[in-house]
Amino acid sequence: MTKEFKNTDQLLEFIGDQADKLGKEVYVVGGYLRDNLLGIEVKDLDFTVINDGVGFAREVAKELGVKNIVCYQKFGTCMIRLKNYKLEFVQARSEKYNRDSRNPIVKKGNLKTDLERRDFTINTLAKRLTSDGLGELTDMFNGQKDLENRILRTPLDPLKTFEDDPLRMLRAVRFVARYNFKIDNVLIEAIKSKCLRVKIVSQERITDEFIKIMQSPKPSIGLDLLRKTGMLKILFPDLHNLIGVEQRGMYHHKDVWFHTIKVVDNTAKVSDKLVLRLAALYHDIAKPRTKRFVENIGWTFHGHDALGAKMIVPIIRQLKLPKDYIPYLQKLIRLHLRPISLSDEGVTESAIRRLIVSAGEDLDDLLTLCRADITSGNPKRVKKHLKNFDLVEKRIQEVEEIDSLRTFQSPVDGNEIMKVCNLGSSPMVGKLKTMIEEAILDGDIPYDHDAAFDYLLRIKDEVLQKSNSIKHKTNA
Repeated sequence: MTKEFKNTDQLLEFIGDQADKLGKEVYVVGGYLRDNLLGIEVKDLDFTVINDGVGFAREVAKELGVKNIVCYQKFGTCMIRLKNYKLEFVQARSEKYNRDSRNPIVKKGNLKTDLERRDFTINTLAKRLTSDGLGELTDMFNGQKDLENRILRTPLDPLKTFEDDPLRMLRAVRFVARYNFKIDNVLIEAIKSKCLRVKIVSQERITDEFIKIMQSPKPSIGLDLLRKTGMLKILFPDLHNLIGVEQRGMYHHKDVWFHTIKVVDNTAKVSDKLVLRLAALYHDIAKPRTKRFVENIGWTFHGHDALGAKMIVPIIRQLKLPKDYIPYLQKLIRLHLRPISLSDEGVTESAIRRLIVSAGEDLDDLLTLCRADITSGNPKRVKKHLKNFDLVEKRIQEVEEIDSLRTFQSPVDGNEIMKVCNLGSSPMVGKLKTMIEEAILDGDIPYDHDAAFDYLLRIKDEVLQKSNSIKHKTNA
């Protein structure tokens, strides 16, 4: 039976007892201590074992009653999953890297060599778990002070740190975004100098860090740091192309990149949903390709919604994100102008019905995106557009309550149409069904079966006769 613990302290006490029993020197290190000091609850725990980390992990797993553990003897690491916990045991080591790989050549080491190989000083803290010095905190690189000051530094020369493992450059961006840390110019310049090295990192690891940046409280911090360090151009060229693309009308002038990351932040304030934040990030992705200047109007981007919906497909595939994100993102990117245009042009019930039907179950997310898309340096302009958008949302709610259109389809199905019109399966069935749907959306008939059926009876003879007449002329 698997052993259970009331809390993390009890689990750490157990690990310490096992270390004492086996005569091992064991420390809890890195992210657990960092987040614990920041007041963040952590279930992923890393342990450094002086000599034979794999052997110690196997003994711990046996005492825990865990049979399946993952070990990499070459790197001296083992991972144990224990209900809500993930425990990783690492042999204290030193590392050496080849230039064309971020996989290190590992040798046995001591606590100092193990801590100095880590990415940032805030991850170099180590707390002893064995009774001889229980709870003793080792802080060789002033990580606790950096944590208090929220400053990101590397324990060694940052050029070497990023040269050895370029993934650390993305991790730097993620830590700055997630914890709102400061990053000094020394680190930024080091990343700029080494940013091309990021090309050797696997797409899966890049995407993992990208997702964490997008899930941070204010994603723009990380996204714009990618721009400042040069990694945006290398890893996300379509996003980099937004930089410097002006949107200029009579009342505003803004760069599409800075507008976009503002939209992402606006979305993040109200939703933790990753795919919705991605829609915010990519909603204007086609603007550079559709940019045209029209006299007396300014820059225009006609068709960027439709083109953006096409562009998102290879982007999601390249990032190796779930394929089921694609239909959702295509829908929101394709429709993101519709609600805002309604607020500008006036609100008709027909237009509202068509929007509700097009958005379907994703209507709320679309409206969230559109509201987030209202940005300007002019607060009065924003207030005016938000007020108009409030009206659109109110009217959408009213029509939705009456018509229940999110799962809209013709109340008269294809079988009924074939029976009433004496038709086999043919394009004409689809045409008649579409005509019924259009009549409902235009407000000509109510959204119910009897009204739709009566409408079919009224139009069927004329439609069929017209179709037969066209066929007769074609055959003649």
